[in-house]
Amino acid sequence: MILSFFVDSIGHVGGSLYSQRGGASNYICLTRDPIYEKYEPGSQDVRSKVYGAEYETYSTGIFPANLMQHDVPCAVCHVTKRASQMMIPGRNECPAGWTREYKGYLMAEYHNHHRTMFTCMDENPDYTRGTYTNHDGVLFYFVEGVCGSLPCKPYIQGLELTCAVCTR
Repeated sequence: MILSFFVDSIGHVGGSLYSQRGGASNYICLTRDPIYEKYEPGSQDVRSKVYGAEYETYSTGIFPANLMQHDVPCAVCHVTKRASQMMIPGRNECPAGWTREYKGYLMAEYHNHHRTMFTCMDENPDYTRGTYTNHDGVLFYFVEGVCGSLPCKPYIQGLELTCAVCTR
């Protein structure tokens, strides 16, 4: 039997520092073993920077309390025999005809920091062991809906949004 879905934990989530205006607005999956070619030693002021990510989940009862401040590993998910993939924010189920690969919670940078991207984090999150330190690089917070332009029915203001990753 061939597995149709597997996850390979390959590195560290990275991105631009939460408090800086420049850099990129997306998360990247950094390898555990980078290869350098030409470089200028030392930190250069006229460069973009990439930082590691950590969870900012506090004790909400959604994720385990000990997840707070741990670094976020990244994974590459590979699905054979299914060509389409989508993330559904606000639902933890997939439409008919789609296969749910995982479900969890929608996360992104804090609303008063600089923009990143919405990401669906597994409901059973992993973390990099031995990394409980507050370095404040890239930060993941739960996402809540806000009523107004977003309709209060069916959305409920202040509730953390779920998500699902689906393939077909």
